Amino acid sequence: MIGKQDRIVLTGAAGLVGQNLAVLLGDLGYTNLVGIDKQPHNTRVLRELHPSMEVIEADLAEPGAWADAFAGARAVVMLQAQIGGKVYEDFVANNITATEHIIDACRQHGVGYIVHISSSVVNSAACDFYTETKKAQEQLVLESGIPNVVLRPTLMFGWFDRKHLGWLSRFMQRIPVFPIPGSGRYMRQPLYNLDFCRIIESCLAGERGGEVHNISGMQEVDYVDIIREIRAAIGSRTLILHIPYWLFWFLLRVWAVFDPSPPFTTKQLAALVTPDRFEVIPWDEIFGVRATPFDEAIRETFTDPRYAHVVLEF
Repeated sequence: MIGKQDRIVLTGAAGLVGQNLAVLLGDLGYTNLVGIDKQPHNTRVLRELHPSMEVIEADLAEPGAWADAFAGARAVVMLQAQIGGKVYEDFVANNITATEHIIDACRQHGVGYIVHISSSVVNSAACDFYTETKKAQEQLVLESGIPNVVLRPTLMFGWFDRKHLGWLSRFMQRIPVFPIPGSGRYMRQPLYNLDFCRIIESCLAGERGGEVHNISGMQEVDYVDIIREIRAAIGSRTLILHIPYWLFWFLLRVWAVFDPSPPFTTKQLAALVTPDRFEVIPWDEIFGVRATPFDEAIRETFTDPRYAHVVLEF
């Protein structure tokens, strides 16, 4: 069992899950957290929000002194991931090479437990850079020989969401018309990030070993209905307009010409319309975590006075 005074390393700590997890663990009384991330702005946000936390800015795909931070650690929560982008090598570096280095650091310093944040895409019919490298990343952890638990979340949303629903909400506030590809009836199983972080904390407290769990949102919600819930939560009057899929694809392609790191790509569009239905396990019972209703979670995400205003960079 990992205690609240034990040293815990969070890799990729300045991203969506890491920022939420730092808030949750801090609120619960964990006092010996180390956060490592390479994004300067987001790392600075993490440091400002958690001044008592040891925060290291480093690229985990490169060997370095960051590995010394694993000395004395009881557990590592592996969060780092390349989610979007156009360059395959970036996915390899952040999802595969960095994972190899983290596992080496765990072995070097005798870290005995990994909570690995995989992704539901390992079970998806989609085929893209993210999916293929996340599959390889998960296998590295499972074959590492270090006791571990693997969690495979679906699409997540919550505070600090610089992509996905967070980006969509900010985009909606800037334009008079919000485009939806096709009918918008693409079923999603969005997972509230704080619920997921509570699951991670349960894995730390219970030190589960040799388990793999598919963690999906309990509610099935169509993409267009997600957009409507966001619009209602932020009080936007943006017109929702359905446009043909091919036109939406073309607009994304044009956007990518001018933006080297677009928040939404044609590959992600293809993944959006891929008809996936992910397994729903009773994770609320398994981990003792209440599943927050979708509408309640959306309101918390976009109206909380502490963190709803905090915006991370890509």
